[in-house]
Amino acid sequence: MTSGNRIAIVGAGIAGLACAKVLRKEGFPVEVFDRAPDVGGVWSATRRYPGLRAQNSKHTYHFSDFPMPEDYPRVPDGQQMQEYLDGYVRHHGFGESLRLGTEVVAADPVDSGWLLEIRDHIGIHRTSCDHLVIANGVFSEPAVPDYPGVDRFRLAGGQVGHASEFLDVEWARGKSVVVVGYGKSACDIAEAISHVAASTDVVARRLMWKMPRKLARGLNYERMMLTRFGEAHFRYQQLNRIERFLHGSGHTFRDSNFDVIQELATKKSHLRELGLVPEGRFEEIAQSTVSLVTEDFFERVGMGLITVHRDSTITEMFANQQGPAVQLSNGATLQADIVVCATGFHQRVPFLTPYVQRQLTDDEGNFRLHRQILPIGVPNLSFIGYNSSVVSALSAEVGAHWTAALLRGRLALPTYEEMAAQVDERLRWMAERTGGHHAHGTAITPFSIHNLDEMLADLKFRLPRRTRAAQWFRTIRPSSYRGLADRSKGAVVTAAPEAPTQVSAKQHTP
Repeated sequence: MTSGNRIAIVGAGIAGLACAKVLRKEGFPVEVFDRAPDVGGVWSATRRYPGLRAQNSKHTYHFSDFPMPEDYPRVPDGQQMQEYLDGYVRHHGFGESLRLGTEVVAADPVDSGWLLEIRDHIGIHRTSCDHLVIANGVFSEPAVPDYPGVDRFRLAGGQVGHASEFLDVEWARGKSVVVVGYGKSACDIAEAISHVAASTDVVARRLMWKMPRKLARGLNYERMMLTRFGEAHFRYQQLNRIERFLHGSGHTFRDSNFDVIQELATKKSHLRELGLVPEGRFEEIAQSTVSLVTEDFFERVGMGLITVHRDSTITEMFANQQGPAVQLSNGATLQADIVVCATGFHQRVPFLTPYVQRQLTDDEGNFRLHRQILPIGVPNLSFIGYNSSVVSALSAEVGAHWTAALLRGRLALPTYEEMAAQVDERLRWMAERTGGHHAHGTAITPFSIHNLDEMLADLKFRLPRRTRAAQWFRTIRPSSYRGLADRSKGAVVTAAPEAPTQVSAKQHTP
């Protein structure tokens, strides 16, 4: 693909912005479409729920060439994250490439690329591109359960909405609020509103293990998730030498480490006293996401300001003499002026035609993407940010360089049959290790470093040996990957001829 070919990116969150910056540096004309009026994706002011904060510290959650401001706290809040991303756009000077307040409502494949139907404040228009990058994110389409009796509940004055729609803690002042879910967003919201609400109830279908930011001296969330040694404690698809030891003859050492972490987490959050010890082992914390303890959440449970109804669901919504209410599967009845559904997201690309959507996914709705980027069998299309990880800024940035190499013809792809077999095997493995909780094939947690290594190997880029050695026991730093943008581009390598449908012939033009 030549520098004159036009690229359209759908989504102006972390992934879309990283891809826009990298592809523009490669000389491609880029347009980024987002229906929100500001950049940020999950950090946009249009969907920033009370209590939203980054999971990582500012030292690990940033782009390789743009560190967080020094005056930011160790863990930035939602507004600071949005301001950081806005600063990234200004720093790299690609604000003119953004089409904010503009939604892509349809995308149809044509011989020369894609025909897009977009909607902005003026109306509906059409435009086209040679290559389409989907960066709508794995948290883009809210999933809200369809509860029996919801119409009666609303007629009585009750409100039901998704966590991403709950933007102001003042909405809960003096109200009875029920939060559905037990992930990070559910606990963040419950803690925030418990300061102003008349009552705060959390309905948790399934308790999960949560990792305190700090467990003990030298032992914290980032040490477990963002070092090679910590990551090696979780069984990967292919094992390196140290992983073979930890999951083989050294499994007792690994198991003991998890036992210690589990006990420390249990004591630090007072889970036994609160009756909130999850079932299963602590290593099950890493499935589609890794959940952190919300600061002061368990303390407020202990104070009686938050009530957690474990192993329960809402079975019905209705109205009684006191007003709107919900019935739980455990038999309890809760008054509920507001029900906040922190119930996750659908993983869909609704603006693509049904035919293309079927090409992208298997019978279970799992995305069949090579390296979580390249679809099997759909030309002129790639994804960015679908390798959802605990270092999403860095993962997206490296994925953007992978995409640039693909479009420039510098990437050697496996054959169509090899890619299809690899993707199917990976989906089978992910389903097996997570019990199906793997965000339809788009999550790589807890294997962020493995995913980075695989993309870098494709790019023929290797970190200095000293850096890799340090990463075994020190958290990875995005700045270590800064040289990726400056490396020698080298010779053009075309994809294998057996895979003609992966990237169009036009894209192989050097």
